[in-house]
Amino acid sequence: MKKNLYKLAQGTKKLLQSGLSPKTAFAVLFSMLVAISGAALAQKNTSISGKIMDKQGTLPGVSILEKGTSNGTRSDGNGKFTLTLSSDAKILIISHVGYLTKEVDAKNKSLVEITLEEDQKTLEEVVVIGYGSLNKREVSSAITHLGSKDLLRVGGNNPLMAIQGKVAGLSVTNTASADPNSSPSIQLRGASSRSAGLGPLFVVNGIPGGNIDNINQNEIESIDVLKGGAASAIYGTRGSNGVIVITTKKGSAEPRLFYDSYVTFDYLANELKVLSKDQFLANKRGVDFGGNTNWMKEVSRAPSFSQKHTLQFSGGNGQTNYFTSLDFRDAEGIDLRSAKREYGGRVNINHTSANNLVALTFSAAPRYAKTSGADYSGFNYALTLNPTLSVKDVAGKYNYITSGFFANNPVEIAKNILADQEFKLLDFNGSAKLNILQNLNTSVTFGEVSSSYRNMNFTPSTITPVINGSGRNTASQSLDEYDQKSVEWLGNYFLDIKKHSVKLLAGYSYQYFTASGFSASNEKFPSNVLTYNALGTGLWNLEKGINNVGSYRNSSKLIAFFGRLNYDFDQKYYLSVSLRKEGSSKFGYDNKWGYFPAASAAWHLTQENFMKGVSWLNELKLRADYGETGNQDFGNYLSLDTYGSYGYYPFNGTSYQVWGPSQNTNYNLRWEKAINFNAGLDFALLDNKISGSINYYVRTNKDLLGSYNVPNPPNIQGSTFANVGTMRNTGVELQLSAAVVNKGDFSYNLSLTGAYNDNKFVSFSSDLFKGQTYIDVVGMPAPGSPGTLQRLQEDRRIGSFYALKSAGVNESGALLVYNKNGDIIPANQANNDDKQFIGNGLPKFTTGISNNFKYKNWDLSIFLRGAFGYQLFNTYAFYLGTPATQENANVLASAYDGGKYSKLTSTSTYSSLSDYFLEPGGFLKVDNITLSYTQPLKVKFMKSARIYATTRNLATFTKYTGGDPDLVQVNGLYPGVNSSLNYYPSTTQLLMGLQLTF
Repeated sequence: MKKNLYKLAQGTKKLLQSGLSPKTAFAVLFSMLVAISGAALAQKNTSISGKIMDKQGTLPGVSILEKGTSNGTRSDGNGKFTLTLSSDAKILIISHVGYLTKEVDAKNKSLVEITLEEDQKTLEEVVVIGYGSLNKREVSSAITHLGSKDLLRVGGNNPLMAIQGKVAGLSVTNTASADPNSSPSIQLRGASSRSAGLGPLFVVNGIPGGNIDNINQNEIESIDVLKGGAASAIYGTRGSNGVIVITTKKGSAEPRLFYDSYVTFDYLANELKVLSKDQFLANKRGVDFGGNTNWMKEVSRAPSFSQKHTLQFSGGNGQTNYFTSLDFRDAEGIDLRSAKREYGGRVNINHTSANNLVALTFSAAPRYAKTSGADYSGFNYALTLNPTLSVKDVAGKYNYITSGFFANNPVEIAKNILADQEFKLLDFNGSAKLNILQNLNTSVTFGEVSSSYRNMNFTPSTITPVINGSGRNTASQSLDEYDQKSVEWLGNYFLDIKKHSVKLLAGYSYQYFTASGFSASNEKFPSNVLTYNALGTGLWNLEKGINNVGSYRNSSKLIAFFGRLNYDFDQKYYLSVSLRKEGSSKFGYDNKWGYFPAASAAWHLTQENFMKGVSWLNELKLRADYGETGNQDFGNYLSLDTYGSYGYYPFNGTSYQVWGPSQNTNYNLRWEKAINFNAGLDFALLDNKISGSINYYVRTNKDLLGSYNVPNPPNIQGSTFANVGTMRNTGVELQLSAAVVNKGDFSYNLSLTGAYNDNKFVSFSSDLFKGQTYIDVVGMPAPGSPGTLQRLQEDRRIGSFYALKSAGVNESGALLVYNKNGDIIPANQANNDDKQFIGNGLPKFTTGISNNFKYKNWDLSIFLRGAFGYQLFNTYAFYLGTPATQENANVLASAYDGGKYSKLTSTSTYSSLSDYFLEPGGFLKVDNITLSYTQPLKVKFMKSARIYATTRNLATFTKYTGGDPDLVQVNGLYPGVNSSLNYYPSTTQLLMGLQLTF
């Protein structure tokens, strides 16, 4: 007992010297006294208390484990802990993510203070890969990592617009960004398929196939783009177009409340200019109705207004934490009708048992929206309607004319026709992880991604086109529902022996997809009041003896087994090898299963002794990877015997519906196969002030899916969906970051992305199918039946324009072209044999440049984006930009401005496609400027306040005269041309916001 009292006295002295307050010291000493008294009475269990810190201060959430047992606890928010030990306890194991594990002698101790050292190996940037994560230095494949701070501030409806231009080789385009219901097109390292999907696989919080539309930008913690085949091959038949992994935020032990609110105003930008009233009449374009109308102004909101509010709160302790996000958005489009009101939320909960044996996660994200579809045709009318026609007549009724290019009143259409949609999204997932040993764990993850879209349309009988037409009101509804269920098991084993480090992964994946829906329509309703809500009251279906009702349901399954080995020797040499065996119900009987191998390696040259003398070189890592991936993004049942309707057959006065085979069976149908090779270099220079990576890639896509013409008979149908053709993409990518200035209160950081892509359509044939070497594509619309504009041909880039080569304009205003012999003839005398390759609509170079300035509490970012080395076909100039355009219609100002298009006065060559209308598509945009001020606060309930202002699409520098070049799609198989006259103008957006952190 005397010995224990002596220890108590010594403990008192140490506690007072440690700087603890007398109150805290007394509490700890009292606990020690109780423990000592208990030990004197029964030498069975002892209690130990302590405090855990690092160089910065106390550490919450640290794991404290009695060695050799499952007895453990975690430090609280102040870094303190208390643990009851067994009588023979000797060693405590102290561990925390990002710190070196430490063993502490606990024998005969009741109070300890422990300082953990940072683990430089694990403190580096964490990159999320397929089914796991690695430190950046361990990555041996082509992966681009973006944190939440790297995302652009975007007032849009899809979070991926925030990474536009941020990832080399990733093309994010939206040809109607001012429509709140539009979604961007996303393509990685060029087009890779003919008929299967071209977009990457989205993995949200570990669930493949996550819904990107169900994410609020403020919820994103990081985005990792898996570009190399070795990284994406772990996802097998869905990895050919790359993988984008999105990780949402999680809670922490520190309570936090965050509020973000912004408003946006969109103004028309780079709009097409048409003739004014005076110009229209001076050039005798049509009848003078006495009015003076700016139709572009009449069909648009000026400006459109949107608002969004996000509230997030998180907290917890060392064992359980939560993150909750709620958002509301109310947005208008630049046209008169489009709108979107949505409500969304997300809950992430994480729990770890006290002994660190079990870790549980759960996430749920519901979203509901009510939308009104954009009226794209309204802007078409605005370009061609007679400017002397008033919107309404003197009696207040909408004016309506039947002559001209488009015969309609777009204001009446937009304000009276309903095109509504309701959609409901629900994503949820959960996991249970069992830490069997410190270096061995296993986990099970389940998830479901479901969506429901109800479309509702109504055209009343009171609008002028219906009154002058059928006289019947019409209504329809349709419902489309999609569901994806998944279950995945993972096992992980880690082993470190001296200079050797091994990570093993094994897994199983099961996913079940279903799609179902119905549709119904009717006409001739007795009233317009109920709109689309009383389809059964319409008389049209009954009178005509038709039902106008349809429904469908289909499903598919994916099952996979996979494994991966990561090996590291002395942090110099890295090797990763993986294999996935996957089966899909979509494939033919003979090809249900496929194997997808991958391997990658990296060499840290700066870890070698011969490089350590190079003081200006901080990191130099060589990488190479190879992987085989697949693409099964096509319809269900295309390999099977299916039956469908063959119409009706009359017999004895009765019509019988006839059924028969609806497609040719293809038991050999299989996934598209991509063979990927990537070589890369990662570097850091001058004390890490300059860092970046360079990648060179070759991706060859074989067995391209598409409909292939076959003889009939012996085949039942004239085409078969089969694996035919090969395409190749090669390119070079650059990611560069530089801390240009960092002096005092001022800093300037520069980030640059650059990508070069070369595409070649290698072959249309396969071992089984031998056929043509080209197909003519992109049929242009009436009037004039101009034909096709592009040719997809072997050994050429996709997007190759194939039309007549112009030779100027003759005295009568007719277009002159070269024939196949090189002679100059009028374009209307040319034929298909005179066509030749005249240009290409696929950009060769793309770039993004981020400039970030900081001075004290002020932040300024200026982001530039560009694309170069391609041509665009000016569809609007071709149809609406020459004097030869249809009479009684307005035209673009280019028809009479003295330029090249104003010379085409003859209607004889009006519909002749030629390179006369090809223009350079290259552009450089001042795409995003954000200025913000952050004020730290020392009040009780608030930590900081930030105000910010952003402008998007501020200026565009280009030689293209057809409006904003961003309105012409450059993703997909047919880049560089709008094959319709639909026009939805671009906008300049002004965004103002406020962020509060509590």
